[in-house]
Amino acid sequence: MKNAKLIALFTLVSLTIPVIVKAEDAGSIVSWGAIAFDSKELDANDFVAISAGEGHTLALKSNGTIIGWGADDFGQATPPDGNDFVAISAGRTYSLALKEDSSIVGWGNNVETQMIPDGNDFIAISAGYSRFLPLYEGLSHSLALKSDGSIIGWGWNTYGQADAPPGNDYVDIAAGSSHSLALKSDGSIIGWGLNDEGQATPPDGNDFVAITAGGNSSLALKADGSIVGWGDDNFGKATPPKSYDYVSISAGTSHSLALKKDGSIVGWGWNGSGQATPPEGNNFIAIAAGHLHSLAIRREPDPDELIGD
Repeated sequence: MKNAKLIALFTLVSLTIPVIVKAEDAGSIVSWGAIAFDSKELDANDFVAISAGEGHTLALKSNGTIIGWGADDFGQATPPDGNDFVAISAGRTYSLALKEDSSIVGWGNNVETQMIPDGNDFIAISAGYSRFLPLYEGLSHSLALKSDGSIIGWGWNTYGQADAPPGNDYVDIAAGSSHSLALKSDGSIIGWGLNDEGQATPPDGNDFVAITAGGNSSLALKADGSIVGWGDDNFGKATPPKSYDYVSISAGTSHSLALKKDGSIVGWGWNGSGQATPPEGNNFIAIAAGHLHSLAIRREPDPDELIGD
């Protein structure tokens, strides 16, 4: 059970902490959904993490560099140079990255108003976005998890979504549109911020191993491999298919994705641009649901595995 929780800590996507895959399991990227957001397949096969924002995408390579593509009107898809990055998170019109020295950097619209905290004791990041503010404002809230298990929040705070709860027993964070979630070391979940659709009111229990916050809905992965959803269920985005073999989850704006133990992906919710219809196959190792597009890392088979006995 302990190992399962440790693995689940790194199965986070979309507007939350991105998936982190071991370098030896790096792969190529495939995306689907709206062409406007550069729905395309990339050639390289050394990607270890992905994060889908509202209209832009980030990918982390095994050498510690970041690439971005898609909407870049505020520079949100133009990451800084460097090869010392270990985690990425794409918000609405801005992006965050965690460095090897455990500090946080940001770029894109209104980064200066995000009040990115100083320090080098951070272990996880999550960039949210607001569905109420005009695009040109781009104000959002963000969360960071510190090495002592405490949470810090900053940015837009009209609904208290950036007011991190006290305590130092947190192991996971997820910033949604205007609400936030945190997973505690005992396997329970707490939520805060806007709760007009119940998105900040998680279910009871202490058997959760991963969380993800979408636009106005939330998902959680349980230790038994099942998924529960709550909040706005328009288009069925908060009603996951019943199964007990999920290993990763990602809540987008109006659709959701889940990665299964066999390496296949399922999607549900709004599918107007095909974003909830994942490609076939069972060699995927990471997923990320954005606004109108979705992404996955596909593990390339080892050449030795292709050689028969």
